[in-house]
Amino acid sequence: MTAPLLELRDLAVTRRGRRLLSGGSLNLRKGECVGLVGPNGAGKTTLLRAALGLVRHAGHSSLAAMSAAARARHVGFLPQTRAVAWPMPVRDLVALGLLPHRNPGSALPEGAARRVEGVLDAMDLGAFAERSATELSGGELARVLLARVLVQDTPLILADEPAAGLDPAQQIALMQRLRQLADTGRGVLVSLHDLGHATRYCTRLVVMQQGKIVAEGEPDTVLTEVRLAEVFGLRAGFVETAEGRFLLPFALARPGSDARLSPSPERC
Repeated sequence: MTAPLLELRDLAVTRRGRRLLSGGSLNLRKGECVGLVGPNGAGKTTLLRAALGLVRHAGHSSLAAMSAAARARHVGFLPQTRAVAWPMPVRDLVALGLLPHRNPGSALPEGAARRVEGVLDAMDLGAFAERSATELSGGELARVLLARVLVQDTPLILADEPAAGLDPAQQIALMQRLRQLADTGRGVLVSLHDLGHATRYCTRLVVMQQGKIVAEGEPDTVLTEVRLAEVFGLRAGFVETAEGRFLLPFALARPGSDARLSPSPERC
């Protein structure tokens, strides 16, 4: 078996005496699109940032153990915060993803311009190529920053809430793109709030609660009735459609209930 693209063992983060993450252990291999799910404050962003070595942590991260140059060629990161501080054209912002493949003092790789144009077209961003990145809407900027990650062309992608701020069609297009990347041999770790997208597009889910991983496995196995109620405070059911199986939240879990669901919605 090939080595994992990402290996975390007992990752822990403490800030100002407060434990934000503990016992964070997981492996991710080629071909996997792993969804990191949990309520707000569960530790998803902390785990991603610790894995990248962006925050002080205990435990082992295969990414944090790499040199900065090697890490930049191995993993592309799409952070939750989207901000561009200078008015540079979209094409130039996307081209920044090529920098890890450029040696100091050397030119960009042959075909770099074609790679940038290809990603712009694939992300339907050709019409924005000459626009200033500071003039984009939140959803447009999210697509541009994902394009920068795709140009980086790394075997591993980490994305923190990449669908936030996108309209429904753009959310689906983005999740389809991430799953396609996994299907072609890359590894993807993506934090999500939309459990419907998580069950539809992820091969495996990692559930977090209060800074700990509490469950890991295939969506059908992990998102049980009891866990949905205890972790997410939801009553939900799986719905079979012509496009596949989806998880549909339809009510809040009642405090003190046995977390058992009423009958699931009918098939669509």
